[in-house]
Amino acid sequence: MRIQETSYTFRTLLLFFIVWCSGAFTLLAQEQEIVLPDSVERIVLEDSARVVAVSDSLLQASIESSLKRERFVPDPIRSMWLGLVFPGGGQIYNHKYWKLPIIYGGFLGCVYALTWNSQMLHDYSQAYLDIMDSDPNTKSYEKMLPIGYDISGKEERFKSIFKHKKDYFRRNRDLSIFAFVGVYLLAVIDAYVDAELSTFDISKDLSLHLEPTFIQTLPKKTYGRESVPGVKVVLSY
Repeated sequence: MRIQETSYTFRTLLLFFIVWCSGAFTLLAQEQEIVLPDSVERIVLEDSARVVAVSDSLLQASIESSLKRERFVPDPIRSMWLGLVFPGGGQIYNHKYWKLPIIYGGFLGCVYALTWNSQMLHDYSQAYLDIMDSDPNTKSYEKMLPIGYDISGKEERFKSIFKHKKDYFRRNRDLSIFAFVGVYLLAVIDAYVDAELSTFDISKDLSLHLEPTFIQTLPKKTYGRESVPGVKVVLSY
């Protein structure tokens, strides 16, 4: 009987001890849950801030190095020689491809004008030669007249007309040649100037503005120098 009571008492104490231990561990866990998250969160935030700062600095350095590496600075002399050897070559070297249609459009316009005026000069020159000679078989000038038009008795008038037309188209042909050479030289000059100004500073620090000021006049015998209001031009760079 005593053994049973002792066993029952031991089991009761053991159960009480287990319940007490579980309660103590629960309270300890709750305290840890309250304390640990703040410290851990603070450490994680600090580490995250450091990682973000390092990442931003590395990204900025990478962008700056890539921009410096990718920035192309053309050589003006090379650009000029390329433009001289090949029309539009300087613009291609300077990476200014949008200028090519303008340049080649100018060349095509000059070539068309040169071809047209040369053909008309040839036709009117031959017509003028035919109407000036006495050979009745040379009548190419009739191609310049309306069909069936008779110039009998009007030869002197048409001689003057054909001579004027011949001189007119010769002048236009020569102007077309000068225009072609002008477009060629402008393309070369543009390529050189564009390459030369590729390093020109066009930042916001460059400014030109007006400011009010006082201007010192020439000294006078009685009053000396005088200050008069005026305006001055200020260049910031």
